[in-house]
Amino acid sequence: MKVKTILVSQPEPKMENSPYQNLVDRTKVKIDFRSFIHVEGAAAKEVREQKIDLAKFTAIVLTSRNAVDHFFRVAEEMRFKIPESLKYFCQSEAVAYYLQKYVVYRKRKIYVGKRTFPELCTLIKKHKNETFLVPSSDKLGDSTPTELDKLGVKWTSGTFFRTVISDLSDLADVKYDVLVFFSPSGIESLFQNFPKFTQEQTRIAVFGNTTMKAAQDKGLRIDIQAPTPESPSMTMAIENYIKDKS
Repeated sequence: MKVKTILVSQPEPKMENSPYQNLVDRTKVKIDFRSFIHVEGAAAKEVREQKIDLAKFTAIVLTSRNAVDHFFRVAEEMRFKIPESLKYFCQSEAVAYYLQKYVVYRKRKIYVGKRTFPELCTLIKKHKNETFLVPSSDKLGDSTPTELDKLGVKWTSGTFFRTVISDLSDLADVKYDVLVFFSPSGIESLFQNFPKFTQEQTRIAVFGNTTMKAAQDKGLRIDIQAPTPESPSMTMAIENYIKDKS
């Protein structure tokens, strides 16, 4: 069946000339965006109940923009004055760039990884005497604790925000040719909102192995997958699929 409509389970990109807009221009498909999950911050009281004292940490590990936002929000709610000596370890350039929303680069010690957490760990390893805080969601991946424990550093993770299932009830009678997912939480949201969902002719697109496994565990057929050597991005994977089926 020809692909005419696509639903991406994320917010619409704000950038001009986004890859999705380019995909629309080239293939003439209709693409809608809808967050299947959203983030809610944990109150400062909840963070204190986790026995986290911000004054005890000399370094912060930031793996996402959400981690940046909620670390500084909690610090403000706690009326904690962040010392200039605090070291920031950012998983990617995108996270480091976002950090500038809160701190002046030239006045802070900032270390930037290439993209993945293991790559960031090569920098953390050079600062083994620091005490690290990892502000995260309630769904901290297994690889983060494993990698930090391997290094033998002193570290603590704290739930500073939560991933929450969004209400999608208004989509109950809406059909799309392709549903695009980027996380296991997106798959969870689909079935929590629509327990009787049956795939039938709907194509499922997934990004990453953990998302693929979550989809397969729910009995879904994977039609489009990224990243792969042929399709390093989701938009490329979708475009290649459309070309193959045309």
